[in-house]
Amino acid sequence: MEKIVKFKPKNVGKKILLAVAGIFLLLVIFGSFYNVSEQEQAVVTQFGKVVATNSAGLYFKIPFIQRVHMVDMTTHGIGIGYKVDGNGQNITVDDEGIMITSDFNFVDIDFYLEYKVSDPIAYIYNTDDPEMIMKNIALASIRSTVIDYPVDEVITTAKGQIQAEAKERLTKALTEQNVGLTVVNLTVQDAEPPTDEIKQAFKAVETAKQGKETAINNAKKYESEQIPAAEAEADRIVQNAQAAKEARIAEAEGEASKFNSIYEEYSKYPLITKQRLFYEALENVLPGAKVIITDGNTQQMLPLDSFSGSSSDGDN
Repeated sequence: MEKIVKFKPKNVGKKILLAVAGIFLLLVIFGSFYNVSEQEQAVVTQFGKVVATNSAGLYFKIPFIQRVHMVDMTTHGIGIGYKVDGNGQNITVDDEGIMITSDFNFVDIDFYLEYKVSDPIAYIYNTDDPEMIMKNIALASIRSTVIDYPVDEVITTAKGQIQAEAKERLTKALTEQNVGLTVVNLTVQDAEPPTDEIKQAFKAVETAKQGKETAINNAKKYESEQIPAAEAEADRIVQNAQAAKEARIAEAEGEASKFNSIYEEYSKYPLITKQRLFYEALENVLPGAKVIITDGNTQQMLPLDSFSGSSSDGDN
């Protein structure tokens, strides 16, 4: 005999209702909790109004009423003046990189901007595209800085100062605009003339600058070699002059002492001193002469030497 099974609509409806209730319960359970990682912050809203911001951890929310918006808080980077294609090659963006300098020249300059979210609520609700606004502000800040410098400084010596000033301006502007982003770092990647002709001209300028530096260094080297020699020669001349001075002073003092001693003797015995000085003077003037002292009447002396110069033997 065949057994007839009767279909009961009420049992099927009950099972479907239980299944829907189970699914809804699972959705409620799983939708009531959310996890925030170390690199994120969660912004919780209720009917469009922010009710909480949470850092890393596991949290509960009211399902279907509260919504959670995850915000990445790590540092990101974008290029200004260039973009990276799928092969990792840098492609110049002329509308961004070409800028004018204070001496009305053009320069192609690239920057790399590192940024991160500073205010998750402002980042989500204050603007539709905070990254685009930040990039436009960065371009304006960079152009306002580059235009204060001549082209040769932009390409060579002023890169560090330019990136510091541009970062300061960008940070201030982002704070005023309150887009929820902050600058981590802004660096000059490259700066060069925009055309080949200008590049060659700047290479010539750089070569001239290097020649200038070489000449200055050689001059400083020559100076460092010559100054010590000149100082040594000057010291030698001064020392010789000092020695000559001391010798002349000593000689003058000796002559003065000698004169004083003679004067003392003269003051005691004037006649004898005069005669002695006279004889000494004759000896100095006529060192080889024979001196004969007479009273003026004597014609001959013993031995018989004639005043006329003839000997006694000749008279005989």
